[in-house]
Amino acid sequence: MGINSMIRQLLKLAITAAVGGLLSSTPTLAQILPPAQRAAHVEIMQGPTLESAVDDLAIIRWTSTNPGGSDEHFGVVHYGTDPKELSQMAKSHIRLNRGHPETIFRVRMQGLKPQTTYYYVVTSIASNDESDGVESPVKEFTTPAAGERIVAYPPEAVSQPSPR
Repeated sequence: MGINSMIRQLLKLAITAAVGGLLSSTPTLAQILPPAQRAAHVEIMQGPTLESAVDDLAIIRWTSTNPGGSDEHFGVVHYGTDPKELSQMAKSHIRLNRGHPETIFRVRMQGLKPQTTYYYVVTSIASNDESDGVESPVKEFTTPAAGERIVAYPPEAVSQPSPR
């Protein structure tokens, strides 16, 4: 095989590799999608309700219609021991599933006091802090005594001693 024939084959191989690289997609890049269209109206369909609690921690859960927009969202709970002064905030990250018409939010509230009644409202926001335009009415729960826990989800669950 002559030198010109080898150069042609190498050039053909290089062109084939370059074109093949352009035609195939990189899996990481293929998964980045533009934001979905925001929902015209977001509604809380279930809850909010206490999912579980120990003396210093509680998890609040609720289900809303899928707010759309950015896939990166946060469930937010504004709370306090006075229903007119909800000055504390907890938020938890969630990634929206575009294929689901509903979204379940779960927010972990830490640093609570035992045997204390807390009042709260829930909302959700996109990663740019833009509200989804929905807020619950004021709800309440009372944290259990030290060493006890409340398991309220699923709904038929009852209070029980904590395994800590």
